[in-house]
Amino acid sequence: MSNREVVVLSVGGVRFVTRASTLQQFPESRLARMLNDDDREFKLVNGEFFVDRDGTLFSYIMDFLRTLQVSLPTDFSDWQRLQREAEFYGLYSLADLLSQEHLLKPRLEILEVRFSFQEMQAFFRIFGSCSTTVETLAEQIAVFTGQQSGQSWNSPFPSQKPLVPLPLERPSHHDVVFQCGTDYSAGDQFVARYVSIKPDNRKLINGANVLGLLLDSLLKDGFRLISTRTISSEEKVECYSFERMKRAAGLTLTAHQTPASSGVAQAKRSQAQKGK
Repeated sequence: MSNREVVVLSVGGVRFVTRASTLQQFPESRLARMLNDDDREFKLVNGEFFVDRDGTLFSYIMDFLRTLQVSLPTDFSDWQRLQREAEFYGLYSLADLLSQEHLLKPRLEILEVRFSFQEMQAFFRIFGSCSTTVETLAEQIAVFTGQQSGQSWNSPFPSQKPLVPLPLERPSHHDVVFQCGTDYSAGDQFVARYVSIKPDNRKLINGANVLGLLLDSLLKDGFRLISTRTISSEEKVECYSFERMKRAAGLTLTAHQTPASSGVAQAKRSQAQKGK
């Protein structure tokens, strides 16, 4: 039976089809022993292995066996039950990862966009509780500058002259600052700053247009607008606050938690139980 390539399991009435090699990732687990008819908990009925356990939770166990990673939905709450199922199947490496619940749970992420007008210029400052999100936004936002003749706020398109990219200001890992619009230089010359936000390729100079594109990008990225307020009516500073549940990165087995070492972990647990 251990040489069988395709295995069918019925777990609590939920049917799973997988490869024998997937179930043998952890040789000392009950799933691996099942293939050798070495576990009475699993009944072979009409060519399918049947076990009276939770089929929904077993889908997460199968995902772990296929990827060696724990990655759970943002609304997952059955931590103790899943850990108990992992221990039932003898998958102690999975149980150990699930014990790190604080690393696997999604976290609330806050983002704030401050926007202000000053004459023909608009200023943006983005604050984020998660530095990686702010870093990703900084990679999406590009600012270009160039000196234009007769350019004004109402000229939405850049001239044919080449524009020079400008680096964004990064006061800290948690915020990014940039601006757009025009500033008087000399004679009829203006310094123009355009903003582009990927994947949109347009170069926008009007602050209201840039703000609209930025807010739309955040909403598409899973953020929810929770409040809009005016910080300073004199300086025309507006603040837009967003939040979202940030899914935790999946935990992966490290070198000392490889499948080959699972038998050692099981032996240690068995020894500890005997000593009680």
